[in-house]
Amino acid sequence: MDAQPARFPERLLVAIGGNATHPQDIRGTTEEQLKVAADAALALMPLMTACKQLVVTHGNGPVVGKILLRQFHARQLVAPMRLDVCVADSQGGIGYLLTQAMENVLARAGNPRLVACVLTEVEVDRDDPAFSAPSKPIGPFFSADDARALAGTGWQMMQDCGRGWRLAVPSPEPKSIVNFPIIQTLAGEGWIVVAAGGGGIPVVRAADGSRSGIQAVVDKDLTSGLLARALGIEHLLILTSVSRVAIRFRKPAERWLDQVTAAEMRHYQAEGHFGKGSMEPKVEAAIRFLQAGGKRVVIAHLDEAVAALRGDTGTHIVPD
Repeated sequence: MDAQPARFPERLLVAIGGNATHPQDIRGTTEEQLKVAADAALALMPLMTACKQLVVTHGNGPVVGKILLRQFHARQLVAPMRLDVCVADSQGGIGYLLTQAMENVLARAGNPRLVACVLTEVEVDRDDPAFSAPSKPIGPFFSADDARALAGTGWQMMQDCGRGWRLAVPSPEPKSIVNFPIIQTLAGEGWIVVAAGGGGIPVVRAADGSRSGIQAVVDKDLTSGLLARALGIEHLLILTSVSRVAIRFRKPAERWLDQVTAAEMRHYQAEGHFGKGSMEPKVEAAIRFLQAGGKRVVIAHLDEAVAALRGDTGTHIVPD
């Protein structure tokens, strides 16, 4: 499908889901991840040439979960890293692959545009109630038997939308983007910016202004909406592993949503249609973004980014 740049917004934030950057059907080898990054870059290429300001965020759930799993099995040989460092590790690795893939497709097209990956810290409140109620599922899926065994070692496990059991960690609200001035400057000068990977590295601030990491994972979609609002970007594209949002998902009366208002989505959310570990945070981020003045949120499959922005597919959420 050929691009029609005039129909794309000049300023756009694209949030790529963790399951889109690391699908469930791969082992996670470097070669597999390189191919996934290359495919993502090709899908985004029309936007990289058409949007004057383009910021890309990404999830890290499967990857940071595998980092924790490696640490668990190697804990007798190698000292484990704290969770915030694991987030930084995954942010750097995924950001490296995406940045390189995006620069490669630009170079092959003869486009001189530059891509920068910003290691991003996000401030959270150390008293956030999320720390006493871990609810963010990360990492690979486990059977019920394996989950029980891991729970016996101190891991907190949770059922994720009927797909299996995953590790549950605290997910506090993002308060501010620590590295915002750098992201704003680069985006304003026309660089494509990859930032806030995995929702950002969670940090807390002391009375003297100093920062330190804290063990948590910040939701990528909530951080993406916060970053877009701070930048004054009015269009948010959330790319995942499904083409549209559904209500009564995987049930007999399942219905896919095309265009809906924020109020309608809030109603569906209150009815419990969206999974806590999958679609619910995307819907919540979309509603907050629109309530703060955003013009449109599109939720679509990564491979259909261009078609979704044209209105041919995806779920389009608009202000009331």
